[in-house]
Order: sequence, then structure tokens, then C-alpha cells
Amino acid sequence: MSPLPPQPLSPLDGRYRAVVEDLGEYFSEAGLNRARVLVEVEWLIALSDRGMFGSAPLEAEQARQLRRFASEFGENEIARLAELEATTRHDVKAVEYLVREKLTELGLTRIAELTHFACTSEDINNLAYAIVVRGAVQDVWLPKLREVVAALREWSVAERDTPMLARTHGQPATPTTFGKEIAVVVGRLERVLGHVERAEFLGKFSGATGTFAAHLAADPDADWRAISHDFVLSLGLTWNPLTTQIESHDGQAELFSRVSHLNRILHNLCTDVWTYISMGYLTQIPQAGATGSSTMPHKINPIRFENAEANLELSCALFDSLASTLVTSRLQRDLTDSTTQRNIGVAFGHSLLALDNIQRGLREVAVAPAVLAADLDTNWEVLGEAIQTVIRAEVTAGRSSIADPYAMLKELTRGRRVTAEDLREFVDGLDIGDAAKARLRELTPAGYLGLASELVGELEHPES
Repeated sequence: MSPLPPQPLSPLDGRYRAVVEDLGEYFSEAGLNRARVLVEVEWLIALSDRGMFGSAPLEAEQARQLRRFASEFGENEIARLAELEATTRHDVKAVEYLVREKLTELGLTRIAELTHFACTSEDINNLAYAIVVRGAVQDVWLPKLREVVAALREWSVAERDTPMLARTHGQPATPTTFGKEIAVVVGRLERVLGHVERAEFLGKFSGATGTFAAHLAADPDADWRAISHDFVLSLGLTWNPLTTQIESHDGQAELFSRVSHLNRILHNLCTDVWTYISMGYLTQIPQAGATGSSTMPHKINPIRFENAEANLELSCALFDSLASTLVTSRLQRDLTDSTTQRNIGVAFGHSLLALDNIQRGLREVAVAPAVLAADLDTNWEVLGEAIQTVIRAEVTAGRSSIADPYAMLKELTRGRRVTAEDLREFVDGLDIGDAAKARLRELTPAGYLGLASELVGELEHPES
């Protein structure tokens, strides 16, 4: 067998690359190294701006060129970094040497020793990871999630008045509207989405064991806690003053748990949509040229929702593992988080792929009102709830003497098909007031919707 040329091992880098490639700007090794260079450069500038150890603030053009070096980190820098790491066998040390080379190129060798000053590798890494995770979430993952939520919201409003038989335990139950059921999903997603939007991206910058020991040895009079605080905040992150060698990753664990929660709500949506398709409540819109089965020409499979379901499960498995693993570190440091964090992008990749499939899948389905109406019309027994509840109210008001209305309706409807005529005849024989009897005679399954339509309005006015 002839060997293949180098191939991507993960489908995220192969079959599905086009869908998730924007995450590579952040979670690839190059994306991480770009963030590392940014942290090293900004720390160097922060120290020189303070005139630490006889340094002086950089000229505006020098600072601009250093920052451009970080922001335009590209193929040449990637290649040179690989050469350096081949010698150092240490990724962060290679980044330090790369920055030093840039300082030499800019004629700034006088401040070269401020590069990586008093830093442990984790000082650079934890801030770099916070930067790339924040960027990927805010610039790539959240926008796609918001697009899916917006599509669901629009669908909910469009179908807010479409009657549908509810199914509790898979059995016919009090009717609802299709739009109200989608509104439930939107409400769930938006609540947890808000938590993700408010997520803190924590950072530490306090040396080898989080004590600022080397800092104080170099300058015991400097307010290193304030310097660290201001530096972390300058990167748009939240300062964590109490750490070991590593930032404890609790913020990451919280974020990943929230994303898993959102994944699971979306998974619930996918399985429900799949079920509605199988019941005929939703029809699938044929896509030109698409094949559902290699042998059955009639098939249109709900593949978008099945694909999303599987990728959400993979994403949750990874995020759950990340959230549980990252919060533990032996004593003041171990390296279990190093390889673990390299898979953050994979977890987001599977979630992003699922979101894309859901978005595409929603465009390929439509509600089938005739099927919904027919299902309602063959399940008049669901009005048993309304009838026994009205009787209870009439008994309480002194307009009826019926004993145990629930048992009466259970005897009439449980496990039986009941027609409209059966119920009207039953209602006519009830010992209740005329107004109540008239309301019940007018009731139909399609009209027994309570406030379902109005509840969709909670999406616009959640406090009302």
C-alpha cells in the first residue's frame, strides 16, 4: 500500500475545515504564539514606560513597530519560532528569543533584559490563553450562536399562533402552539448566553509561585502588585492576585461549563426537531442534487440535526473534561493543563460545527399546519382537562354538586378515543351553570391554547 501524503487527523482540519477555520486564528499554535508575543511586547513596553531600572519610555514609533510585530505575527515569525524552539525545546523561551531578536533589529538592545522580566512561562501562557479564548468566543463562537438564536426567535414569532398537540411522555397532552415551544428554547438559550457574555477572563502575573519574589529581589520598593494589576487590566482581562505558579483556571472551567450547558439545550432542540420531522409536524425542504439514501431515492434525512447532535456531544465531552481537569494542579504546579488547554479549540470547533448545521437545518424545514390540525382533530380527549377543571370551579362556586370531577373525566377519556360529538353530548348532560356549559361546548383542541401565543411575547418583554 502506497503511503498517503500528510493528511489532517481531525475532521475539523479536514472535512469540516471551512466551517471552523476562523477558530484557527485563535486556537492554532500560531494563534497562541501571536498572543504570547503580544504579552511579552506589552510587558516590555509597560516596564519601560515606568522607567524601571533606568529604562526610558520608548519613542512612539518604536512602540508602534513592536506592537505591529505582535499584531502582524505571520509566516516568517512562525518559521523562525520553529527554528528557535528546535534549539530551546521550550516554546515560551523561543518566544522570548524571538522578541529579543526584534529588539536588536529595532536598535533596542539596551532594554533586551526587560524581555520576559521576572516572568515564569505561565505568566505569559495564562494571559495568552485568556486572550485567545476571549477572542474566539467573542469574535467567532458567540456571533454564530446569536445567529442561531435569532433564527429561532424569528421562527417562534412566525409560528406563535400555529396550534399543535403537545406530547408529554410522548402521549397526547394539552395543546400548545409551535411558536411557543420554540420560544421556550430561545428563552433557555438567551439566559445562559447572558452568562457567557458576562464571563470573566482571568489573568495572573506574579512569578514562579505567585509571590512576586523575583520582582521584590530586583526592586523591593516598587509596588509590584499594582504594576501586575494594571498590566493585566491593560490587556482587557481580570486580575487574579491569589495564585500558585498558574492561574487556577476557575474562570475557564466556569466558561466551559456554560458552553456545555448551551450545547445541551441545543442538543435538546435537535432531538425535538428530529422527532417533529419523524411525526410529520415538520416537513423537509428538498435540496437540489442532495441524496438521502444510496438505495432509497425517496429519502430526505434530517442529517443537519443528526450531525449537530453528534458534534454537540463531542463538544460537551471535551468541555466537561477540560472543566474538571483544569481546576486541579498538584501543589504549586504540574503540566497537565499544558496539553489539556491545547484542545480548547477542538471543543469549540465541534460546538461551532454543530451551530452551523443547526443554522442550515432550520432553513431546510417548515411547519406542516395540516398535519398539526389533523392530529389535534383526532385527539379530542385532551379537552378532558378543561372540562374537569371547569366543573371543579362550578362546584366551588355552588353551581354544581358533581362529586370527584377528575374521576368522572378519567372514566370518560383515559386510554380512549373521544369524538367531538361524544364530548358535546357529555357536556350537555353536566350539572353546571349555563355560561360554563356554553364555553365548554365551543371548545376545540385547536382552540384550547391558553396563553401560548401571548407567551411568545415574553421574548420581547421578559419582565411583564
